[in-house]
Amino acid sequence: MRKIILYSLGVIILVLAVFIAYLLVTAEEEKRPVARREVKTVFVDTVVNRTIPIVIPANGNLAAKERVEIFSEVQGIFRSSSHPFKPGQAYRKGEVLLRIDADEYAASVQSAKSNLYNLITAAMPDLRLDYPEVYPKWQAYLNGFDLEKSTPDLPEITSEKERYFISGRNIVTTYYNVKNLERRLSKYVIRAPFDGVLTEALVTEGSLIRPSQKLGAFINPSVYELQVAVNKSYSEFLKVGEEVALENLEGTQQFLGKVARINAAVNQESQTVSVFIDVKDDRVKEGMYLEASIEGRNEENAFEISRKLLNDQKELFVVRDSVLDVMEVTPVFFSDKTAILKGIEDGTVILSRPVPGAYAGLVVKVYRDTTNLAAASEINPIP
Repeated sequence: MRKIILYSLGVIILVLAVFIAYLLVTAEEEKRPVARREVKTVFVDTVVNRTIPIVIPANGNLAAKERVEIFSEVQGIFRSSSHPFKPGQAYRKGEVLLRIDADEYAASVQSAKSNLYNLITAAMPDLRLDYPEVYPKWQAYLNGFDLEKSTPDLPEITSEKERYFISGRNIVTTYYNVKNLERRLSKYVIRAPFDGVLTEALVTEGSLIRPSQKLGAFINPSVYELQVAVNKSYSEFLKVGEEVALENLEGTQQFLGKVARINAAVNQESQTVSVFIDVKDDRVKEGMYLEASIEGRNEENAFEISRKLLNDQKELFVVRDSVLDVMEVTPVFFSDKTAILKGIEDGTVILSRPVPGAYAGLVVKVYRDTTNLAAASEINPIP
């Protein structure tokens, strides 16, 4: 009887254990949520190939196309100028920028000219006796010789005897010495080479000027030049004479320039080509920072998208029957924000905005709001 009771208790305990385990398992299954397949909503665009102008962005600082750094070749005191020698002062062509005191040097030039005159005068009696045929032209030369004016050119020597005679009297050597002194005397006066403005003045009246000293800078404010560096891979798109759209850093002013020159050499360090753009506008000033948009060639049968839509393998996500797939594309040009592609058929549906975690085979739902679809179809759709 005792064994029967123990056996019955064992069976009851086993049944209770099985029942409790069943309750625990079913309760866990009820708490665990059923996994649902997530369908992401995406924005799309439909490819319509067209002709796209390639615009190359660049930037740089304006510099005057005609610019002169003013240096002195002589020494002396800065005496005067046609106008106050100050930055911003305008000068007409030929007006005196700087006049350096040359009284002492001018006296030595006058002495050398007087010496030349005396040499010719001393040779005149011999010329009259030995070479009467050339005497009149030398007499006319003396009559026109003025110590207060520039030394006139020597008469043309027409015979060997005349040449030997004039050279033997040291007239030719003295003449060229005088011309050399006169040339140096002219450097005591610096004149404006063109109509322009003084942008830098490093001396004032009364200053002692030394040879090779920089005195200032003078520019022509009517034409400026913008030098920009363009990647060498884009150089084939550039053409001399092409118009260029320019704007200031704030984007508040727009200007128009023209490609004047393209450097034939590539910078070895940056692998860029220098492009020079002429700018004529009364609003621009030297040193202004401008951003340029250089139009290159037109790319036929192409499509433009945001660069963020391309992956590192130059692949693009497309939508086929509500499923994402990848397509290899051929980029022909990259700007800072966009890429121009070729080889995509018209009507291909592509993503217009990046989808985090996207992969080939992902089931998606196309967003059908017409307002947002229109916005998503524009270039640079990413907010």
